[in-house]
Amino acid sequence: MSPIHSIVGESQKEEVDVPLFELATIANATNYFSQANVLGEGGFGHVYKGQLLSGQEIAVKKVSKNSKQGAEEFRSEVVLIAKLQHRNLEGLLGICIQVEERMLIYEYMANKSLDYFIFVSYRGGNDVQIILEAHYWAWKERFNVVLGIARGVLYLHQDSKLHIVRRDLKPSNILLDTKLNAKISDFGLARISGDDQEGKTKRSDIFSLGMLLLEIVSGKRNRTFTDSDHSHNLIGHYIVMIRAWMLWSEARALELMDTCFVDLCVESQVLRCIQVGVLCVQKLTEDRPAMSSVIFMLESEGAVLAQPKQPGFFIERSFGMEKEHYTENALSITELEAR
Repeated sequence: MSPIHSIVGESQKEEVDVPLFELATIANATNYFSQANVLGEGGFGHVYKGQLLSGQEIAVKKVSKNSKQGAEEFRSEVVLIAKLQHRNLEGLLGICIQVEERMLIYEYMANKSLDYFIFVSYRGGNDVQIILEAHYWAWKERFNVVLGIARGVLYLHQDSKLHIVRRDLKPSNILLDTKLNAKISDFGLARISGDDQEGKTKRSDIFSLGMLLLEIVSGKRNRTFTDSDHSHNLIGHYIVMIRAWMLWSEARALELMDTCFVDLCVESQVLRCIQVGVLCVQKLTEDRPAMSSVIFMLESEGAVLAQPKQPGFFIERSFGMEKEHYTENALSITELEAR
């Protein structure tokens, strides 16, 4: 591995130095990019698990040669991650640029991503081990993950030298280390926010964090419900958020909880997470709390929380609910973008 390599960012003024790995080293570590080593894939390319000669396990994000978007994301991710250091952000170990190959080398996260744990009921099959892992992953661990994600976003918004808008914050982009510490990953879509748009764009991250909070509490995806007669029904897109709002407004918020930790949770913490989640997804961006306030509300047992207003997607008139399914009687649905 060479000591450093300079890479220039989009503005041509942002130059950072990062460790440079030889292609032969990474090829050997991943068993020559064996299909058996693939951890995941996307529009950018594939992610491979590898092991260096030192014994250190790594995750290699190999950008597709045919992906124009991948080239842009590569430059953005290197420039941003190289300048960011926080215990709740995925650590960049180095890069590999050789011939036509472009790769990002990260710490390997043995516990995969957050969605692996909280969405067990949607994985399909009869994988008993996965189900057991989800049930043993009780409220204490979930709450610690919530705090870790929030602290990571606060660092990006406020405490880093750059003011970063994360964008695309979702369970699959939250990795978990061996101690189940949350690590925000995949900064290809992240951007440095300018002063003129900073407040508004950061509030879009707050909205995403609120959605994530409600998914962690409920163990259900916001976009899993489908209606065979109305495939584009807005209820199906944000079912968890709508259910959280309706249950909270009827003083039945605890019914949102994932049943696997009902007997093991701290109810006051669960209720606080739900209320903070609903505050974060309010319709008007100016009503959503700043990240510093989110952290304070989550960590302070005696804090008096504001009363949430309606969320960004709201069902007008009546909306019937029965445990795990909905009966829609609404005559109209108002769509309001998450800004």
